Amino acid sequence: MNWCHLLSLRRYPEFLRLAWWKVVTPAVVRRKGVEIGSGTTFYGTPIISMVEGSKIIINERASLCSVSEFTALGVNHPVVLRTMRPGAMIEVGAETGVSGATICAAGHVKIGKQCMFGANVVIADTDFHAMKPENRRYNSNHEDIAVAPVFVEDNVFLGTGVIVLKGSTIGENTIVGAGSVVVGNIPANSIAAGNPARVIRAV
Repeated sequence: MNWCHLLSLRRYPEFLRLAWWKVVTPAVVRRKGVEIGSGTTFYGTPIISMVEGSKIIINERASLCSVSEFTALGVNHPVVLRTMRPGAMIEVGAETGVSGATICAAGHVKIGKQCMFGANVVIADTDFHAMKPENRRYNSNHEDIAVAPVFVEDNVFLGTGVIVLKGSTIGENTIVGAGSVVVGNIPANSIAAGNPARVIRAV
């Protein structure tokens, strides 16, 4: 039997897949070095990539959805949690729900509690590549690649396809409209949208 086909679990009834994700997936994720709080729920298996000396923390009762059947809009890919440098950290707050998001940290990405991320959100605290043109494709010098922490405070709702770039802070209770690009700070208790995202009104 093809093990890739077996592990996809697509051919099994829903209750068996849910049981697998409840029992096996947390063990697999912990084995990769992720700290998982009690009551965390997985729908599908996230993609985890951790550099040695980095940390990923998923706090209690968070929910990570990596399969389209369990979220209305569907997801383009499984949840991706990736640290890129020693000392990097990703923190996902308690009772936060994430659907098919990509979260990359070369420094620090902190997500508060009770946040909601629509399908296919992207959060990154790094430019990934150098800005200066010389040898850009092959330049892996950390000093040439900008990094700045990202903070998403409690009870933030990011609509589908939102992109949050390095150095951004989104204040508590704020809503960011679908497809928006966040660069910089969005204050608490507001609704923001656009590219770059701008405050439209208070919540």
